Amino acid sequence: MKKLSIIAILSATLLLSSCFGTSEKPAQGPVAPPPPSLKVGELKKQDLTVFKEFSTTLEGKQNVEIWPKVAGFVQRVYVDEGQKIKKGQLLFKLETQTLNQDANAAKASVNVAQVEVDKLRPLVEKNIISPVQLETAKAQLEQAKASYQSVASNIGYSSITSPVDGYIGEIPFKIGALVSSSMAKPLTTVSDVSEVRAYFSMNEKELLKLKESMPKNDKNFLDIEKAPSVTLIMINGEEYAEPGKIAMINTIINSTTGSVTARADFNNKSNLLSSGSTGKIKIPTIFKNAYEIPQVATIDLQGKKLVYILKDDNTVTTMPIDIVANTQKGFIVEKGIEEGTTIVLEGVTKLKDGMVISPAK
Repeated sequence: MKKLSIIAILSATLLLSSCFGTSEKPAQGPVAPPPPSLKVGELKKQDLTVFKEFSTTLEGKQNVEIWPKVAGFVQRVYVDEGQKIKKGQLLFKLETQTLNQDANAAKASVNVAQVEVDKLRPLVEKNIISPVQLETAKAQLEQAKASYQSVASNIGYSSITSPVDGYIGEIPFKIGALVSSSMAKPLTTVSDVSEVRAYFSMNEKELLKLKESMPKNDKNFLDIEKAPSVTLIMINGEEYAEPGKIAMINTIINSTTGSVTARADFNNKSNLLSSGSTGKIKIPTIFKNAYEIPQVATIDLQGKKLVYILKDDNTVTTMPIDIVANTQKGFIVEKGIEEGTTIVLEGVTKLKDGMVISPAK
């Protein structure tokens, strides 16, 4: 029985060895995933144009307020609001009855003084009276003439004409209204909108960037004549067809607002633009030999923008960038990157320094 038991145990041992011993394989760890396939791009220098927008208010080439020089009642109004007029065209006529009476009285004083001079002249020639009396009479005559001329001028001022070509604005005073030079509102305003002036403001940084981008003359002053054309965005969001030119940049900074005023002029032959309208000015800034970095290729870290650079061994590493301007697609960088550098263009938020990727063009 003991022999049979020993034989049975040996047989079982051999059977187990044949089943498991020869077929066992060494244990393996988890298989590493392949590196992610991400799009990359090579940076190349190029000339880039970026537009900066500024809110603007339009004014006519001339906005002339029409004020009466003499007091009187409005007798006639020869124009209507919105009417196009010419320089020298009659606009208003003031009542002059009182002025006419003053003129008649002044004319009579001139005649009286003239008679006195004529009476004294022969008496002086005959040495009957002193020449002083004649000189006094002559002075009184000149004074009377001056008074008459003053009244006559006031009568002329009762006919009010336009000093410029343009369009008539609001006419708040109608026939019968008493007007004078001391009233709160002018009789009307004549606006010459054959050319409009777009006024806008910018801060110190914007002024500095604009001055850096504009051409200069041989004395290193801004050459306004060679400034790039600007675009007007009208209140309806559409671009005005005629390009404009920067006409003035005030380089004295307002200490209260920290801003300066500038002006761009636009031709308005179509009369589409109106004085008092608002809109936006688009001013181009040209960056030469710069890079445009897509926004999706950047990450934020402690207030800085970084990109991932692809190395020769297909590993990536971060590099900060110095942004000088924003575009609709991303950012403009002028310095700090060598031309031909390859950066990762997608999936950057999931990357870490030293990671291996499979670059895809």
